[in-house]
Amino acid sequence: MHRPPDKPNIVANENGDAANKPLIAITMGDPGGIGAEVIVKALADPEIRKLGRFIVYGLEEMLLYAAGQAEIAPYWFRLPHDEIEEVRSGVVVADFDELPATFSKCPTPEGGAASKQFLDAAVAANKSGFVNAMVTAPINKTSWKMARVRFPGHTEYLADAYRCRRVTMAFVGGPLRVALVSAHVGLFELRNSFTIGRVFQPIDLLDDWLRRFMGIERPRIAVCGLNPHAGEEGQFGDEERRIIEPAMVQAGEVGIHVEGPFPADTLFIEAAKGKYDGVVAMYHDQGLIPVKLLHFDSAVNVSLGVPVIRTSVDHGTAYDIAGKNKANEGSMKAALKLACDLATSPMKQVIKRNPTPKTKSIQQHLYEN
Repeated sequence: MHRPPDKPNIVANENGDAANKPLIAITMGDPGGIGAEVIVKALADPEIRKLGRFIVYGLEEMLLYAAGQAEIAPYWFRLPHDEIEEVRSGVVVADFDELPATFSKCPTPEGGAASKQFLDAAVAANKSGFVNAMVTAPINKTSWKMARVRFPGHTEYLADAYRCRRVTMAFVGGPLRVALVSAHVGLFELRNSFTIGRVFQPIDLLDDWLRRFMGIERPRIAVCGLNPHAGEEGQFGDEERRIIEPAMVQAGEVGIHVEGPFPADTLFIEAAKGKYDGVVAMYHDQGLIPVKLLHFDSAVNVSLGVPVIRTSVDHGTAYDIAGKNKANEGSMKAALKLACDLATSPMKQVIKRNPTPKTKSIQQHLYEN
């Protein structure tokens, strides 16, 4: 099989001054999954490569295998991961060639450790100012646990790496922009940490992100209820009145346009039509089912609240189809496009909120109206 040359392309190409394009770090994720395949297929599209410069932290042997399966001629340059000083154009593979080139298509401690190494390198590159954004291929949470990684996923890892207390997982798919109150938390465990502050946080971070990156002057954010029919006036639980509504009042008092809480089964119908700029869902599946149902091959995971642009595919490692050239690269393409777009936006200055004068306490507002 043809191997790409072991040196980076340092010549600007016909697409313009490539050195001025954003440099995007891509982590290969679990080597036993479909990360290598979706990366190879997504970056094989010249239209994607026109958007930026790319450095893939992973294993070149697995990328070569995926390219061979898909009958794609290698288009990248390879260097050992600890020897890369610049990427002026094109795609460079930061090769961890000290690792084995074969991994089981199931959760393993070796796969967890390798995916963590790729991510560590990308975060270090971002912290040093070398890269402008990060795109992550899927890791396996069981593999991370087997490798004794103390984080359940990327979001929690990034919160610790950047020392951020407020981080929220969000997803973008078509007109849907959905932030989650809770992500990797069991439903029965959620009741022990379901607080006003926890609901307020994703409302606040989503509003800030929509203003900063989407340039929306006053985002219209809808909030889901937790219970069936959003509690039906307390008949099916009082969390809406006791926790969610006070969080919304708090958001309104700092100038956020927020509506709800609405029953999720009807709210997403309106949100899919573009009625709202963003939606806050109470738990993982409540927000992810509509996103994946409508935009499975193009949805993107976004981390809100961290000082790094990070996007990711919305799917898992898919061990069952790994190595079979069956993976759809649509979500990876969308993640790369969004990362490049966010990195090349002028980091739009936050459109300041106009706080609502606080004339009543939250409790007074709720129970007097």
